[in-house]
Amino acid sequence: MTERTPARGTIAVKTYEPTTYDQQGAAASLVEIHVTEDFSGDITGSGTVRFLQALRPDGSASFCGIERVVGALGGRQGSFLLQDTGTLTGNEVSGSWSVIPGSADGDLSGLRGDGGFRAQLGQNATWTLAYWFE
Repeated sequence: MTERTPARGTIAVKTYEPTTYDQQGAAASLVEIHVTEDFSGDITGSGTVRFLQALRPDGSASFCGIERVVGALGGRQGSFLLQDTGTLTGNEVSGSWSVIPGSADGDLSGLRGDGGFRAQLGQNATWTLAYWFE
């Protein structure tokens, strides 16, 4: 097994722009959310993501998305894509993510990894990523 390096930090959301694109009566609605955010900790940089969300009438939700992160990780500069999936239950957002193989560039070329994130609504998220290079 490839040795993984643990990384962690926080995410501060800069913009959050939801747009409902399908609503059928009292059923769950489909929402596209455009988010920009700043990473700090073992990743420093910015992220841009589009989430597709199923928002249930009780306010809970399931979502998926792809995010481009531009910045530095482990002293290496570049960008990479994260594939995200998660849920919103009550005031807690949580999810998991993985680096999309072949998506990294610059000094981060060959980056792989997986981890997750957790936040209370309206607060910074904490994140983890166990990563390695191919």
